[in-house]
Amino acid sequence: MKIEQEIMLNKYGQGIITHEPLVSLFIEMNTSEQNSFMNDFLFVIMQSKPLNEDIEKAIGGSGLKPTFTPCTLLKKGVDNNNLKKIIQLPENEKFKSFRLLLELYKIAYQRRFEIEKNHPNKWWYWDLTNPDIENKIYSLYS
Repeated sequence: MKIEQEIMLNKYGQGIITHEPLVSLFIEMNTSEQNSFMNDFLFVIMQSKPLNEDIEKAIGGSGLKPTFTPCTLLKKGVDNNNLKKIIQLPENEKFKSFRLLLELYKIAYQRRFEIEKNHPNKWWYWDLTNPDIENKIYSLYS
């Protein structure tokens, strides 16, 4: 995952941007790029430590019907194996899976953000409303 994409995800998690820029980014990717992104995104989600209690809120926030395949899989729990099954769904389920996982990520991220905010060794919990902070992150990875 590119640093720009990670920053976008974290801005989404902090409520700075809506899901639309991320959805646009995802739609513009080819299948191989989407698969790679989803694998990286799964790692980011797991770092945020989602809880089973987050499931219903994630489904509701995604705008998806609870009977859609990604939602029924998520209802089985947020462990890594279930989330892997979601990202491995067929092509016609990929966008729904992405939307659902975006919501799960945001819920888990916000909880962690409150605990870890501005942790000196975890830039992904730095306040990204400040452009200087964002520039500092880019300089760390250039």
